[in-house]
Amino acid sequence: MRRFRKDPGVRARTRRVAGAAGLLAALAAAAGCGDPLPQVQGDLAFVGVNVIPMTEPGVPLVVENRTVVVTGRRIASMHPADDVEVADGTAVVDAEGMYLMPGLAEMHGHLPGPRTVQSDAGNLLFLYVANGVTTVRGMQGERSQLGLRARIARGQSLGPRLFVGSPSMTGGRVTTPAQGGQLVREHNERGYDLVKMHEGLAPDVFDAVAATANEVGLSFGGHVPDAVGLRHALASGQVSIDHLDNYVEALVPDGQLPAAGGGLFGVGDLLDRVDMTLLPPLVDATRAAGAWVVPTMVLWETVFFGDRSAAELRAARPEVRYMPPETVEQWERVVDERAAAADPETNRRVAALRRRILQALHEGGVPIVLGTDSPQIFSVPGFSVHHEMALWVEVGMTPYEVLEAGTRRVAEHFDALNDFGTIEIGRRADLLLLTANPVDDVANVARRAGVMVHGNWWSEERIQERLAGIAQFYGN
Repeated sequence: MRRFRKDPGVRARTRRVAGAAGLLAALAAAAGCGDPLPQVQGDLAFVGVNVIPMTEPGVPLVVENRTVVVTGRRIASMHPADDVEVADGTAVVDAEGMYLMPGLAEMHGHLPGPRTVQSDAGNLLFLYVANGVTTVRGMQGERSQLGLRARIARGQSLGPRLFVGSPSMTGGRVTTPAQGGQLVREHNERGYDLVKMHEGLAPDVFDAVAATANEVGLSFGGHVPDAVGLRHALASGQVSIDHLDNYVEALVPDGQLPAAGGGLFGVGDLLDRVDMTLLPPLVDATRAAGAWVVPTMVLWETVFFGDRSAAELRAARPEVRYMPPETVEQWERVVDERAAAADPETNRRVAALRRRILQALHEGGVPIVLGTDSPQIFSVPGFSVHHEMALWVEVGMTPYEVLEAGTRRVAEHFDALNDFGTIEIGRRADLLLLTANPVDDVANVARRAGVMVHGNWWSEERIQERLAGIAQFYGN
């Protein structure tokens, strides 16, 4: 059998048969006084690993000292490491004392388009993989991404599994109910996975889009148009509310909301009109509607309601060295321009209110899934999920609840629990191997030993080599 050595920085351990019982069995077999251990065979085996299966809602189960075998793109078997031997011809990752969890998801990402330089597109997709993000729901779609989805699925391109949203349904682009309904039918026929909702839709156009999407069985989610409002979007069957869009506006009593709505940059003007007694019924309405929330908290606190300059953000986010320099320069200009026009105290109040809303949604049982709106301003693909997860813990979630939001809950959202999101026999081999337990501290998700995507193993050593090459490519 082939064996992968541990990467630098991971304390070397002598690989044993795994325990006294296993040693005695091996000695007995060698002496001819006992049957040899059963052999497991596949493409690759993680040996001695502690498995975090994510199968039990709310239960931070860790199954210790397992041999997990992958064949093709699926988990083929999982046994106590003491009870089996790995057959010759199967590659081995010596994972004693490490932790294996399902790959993470980015539920509000932006995928490369036809104008993206091919090298930049490949680099962007790798940044997801490098951070253990093995599933991405693209939320700014166009037709070339359908081909990208197919190439990744066939193994012709390296990247996370993609769910592709349609081109955005914006008020500037979709102006009549008939046009909205027709576009939904076209998006469904072309194979998009959902309809991306955006700002500016008139209520009658929104209703036509929603009705047609429900008719053809295509989910719709994203933004909530101000003229429509959160409660109407929930009642219409919008499957996801991204960025906590329109939750602040929904906390303003009837008759006190400006005719133009709050809007992103006007939400600070609504703070003194907010009635927090409206929050519990709003949480109840979200849960009853079966809607999912993708809050993208860090981006909003970084760009729209933050208090750090571009220079401070650049120092705090060294991962920007993996992005094209012209992109980072544009991010810096946007941050500094918005900071110059903002009131810091208002920004802090808005950020605090958004955290209270997220906390209430979580405590009220609303399903929340991990998303960061990457790549956006200082939201670098893959790296951004670590910032988002840390903030959720600050809000009051446990590390395990955060991990659920990036793994099993995502599979539940897509009604695909039999396919991914957990570590079970037959599930996709999209896996993240860590050197420390993420159930103890969500920051341990960044302590990688390697990533498996579509059954392909990337050791941390290989990942770092590729990342160094990307940084060099961009002159960093």
